[in-house]
Formats: sequence, structure tokens, C-alpha cells
Amino acid sequence: MTATAHILASGPGWRVSDIVCTAGPDDRAFEEEHPQHCIAIVRSGSFRYRSTQGSAVLAPGSLLLGNRGACFECGHEHAAGDHCLAFQFEPAWLEGIVAAVPGARQAGFTQAHLPPLPAFASIIAAAEVAADHPECLEETALRLAGAVTSLLSGAKARTEMPSTRDQRRITRALRHIEAHCDEALSLDALARQAAMSPYHFLRTFRTLVGMTPHQYVLRTRLHRAALLLRRTGQPVANIAFDCGFGDLSTFNRRFRRVMGASPSAYRGA
Repeated sequence: MTATAHILASGPGWRVSDIVCTAGPDDRAFEEEHPQHCIAIVRSGSFRYRSTQGSAVLAPGSLLLGNRGACFECGHEHAAGDHCLAFQFEPAWLEGIVAAVPGARQAGFTQAHLPPLPAFASIIAAAEVAADHPECLEETALRLAGAVTSLLSGAKARTEMPSTRDQRRITRALRHIEAHCDEALSLDALARQAAMSPYHFLRTFRTLVGMTPHQYVLRTRLHRAALLLRRTGQPVANIAFDCGFGDLSTFNRRFRRVMGASPSAYRGA
């Protein structure tokens, strides 16, 4: 089988890869083994997937599910090629999500796949967009794993207000972002500082703040940049780097998208 995998992003306990397979009807399927728990979004193409959890024909929008150490085969008897976005998780990482989902019992999947369900349409689209912005993939990995775990466990969505203790922890994270938005602020690091699991931190943060931690960090950086553009004569490049953006093109693109004008035009308005 001819497949190439390109790692887009990774962190403690997780990894996201873009996988392109060019196998066709003349290529023999062979047995492989999942090195980690896996949720793979089928982006295009179709193929037959068989694992110890069952078998199915997967099409765009389907989710391939695999457990660490489980054997599987992918076959292309009827058409050539497919393109997947694969999220792989260490057991301990997935266990942190299971602990936060009511009704979930184990860090693993009881079936081989999920069909293109309407409930996953939004998060699948967000994941494909995030593939172009690797800094967003950590949050996407948590959201996807949490959604799959919740569906398989039959858990009902909860809307109650976070506890006073969790509100205090999120407030501490907000203050930290405000004071250090120019530094690298990964979701995992923010969650550890708040003494929360990454999944619980992400879910609680979104409930209280109305956006994800990454979105809030970006908002804080852009707000600070906007003030500096209007209040100082610093070069745009200096402002971009001082506010935590790694390169000028990324800063220009995001500033224009949010503020409706380029940094230079915004400064002169």
C-alpha cells in the first residue's frame, strides 16, 4: 500500500497527521497495527476498513476508530486513493477525557467507525480548517476525542455552571494570559497551571469565556497590537513580534480578518 503521512502538530500524548493513500484495486491489503488510539477523519476518497472492532466502508465525513495495539486492514477494491486527517492519542491522554465524560468507562473505542453524522459536521469542518493552522490542532484534538467519547458512552450534554473552584482556576488562567500573551501558551501548559485536565480545562474555559483558550489568546494579542498601532510609532513588524506572533505574514492575515483592515491601514485610519 502506498501511503504518506505528514505530521502537522504534536504534543504530550497526542499527534495529528495528514495521510494520503494512493492504493487501488490492484494493491493487496495487508495487516497493520494501530500504535496508539486513533480517530481519523476521512477527508476524501473511500476505502474498506476492517479491525477487531468490526468493518465498514468509509466515505468522506466518516470517522475511523482504532484502539492501541489493535490490528486492522484498509482495502481499495473498488476505487483508488483516500485522504485522512488522523488524530492519535496515548492511553493516558485519552483517559483524562474519559474521566471527564459521564458514563464513559474505558479509554478506547467499542466500534470500528462512526458514519458521517450531522452532530459531527461542525467539528469535522473545524478540524479540516485547523489542518491549515497547526496551532489550533491541540484544541481540535480534545474537542474531537471528547465528542466521540461522549457519543459512544451515551452521555448527555451538560449545561450547568462550572463550580466556584473551576471558576477561580479559569480566572487565574485569564490573568496569566493577560500578563504573558506574548509568550508561547499551549493548551496543555495553561491546563497544568490551572490544575485541570486539558479536556476539562478547554470545556470549562469555553463555557465561562465564550471562546476557546486559543481564540482568547489570539484576541488578546490582536487587541494589544491594535492599541500599539494607534498609540505608538513602532514598526508593524516589531509590534507583531512583541505581541507574540511568530511571523509578520501571519500577523497581517489575522489582523485583517479580525479588524477588517491591514495593520498599516488601521494605524492610519
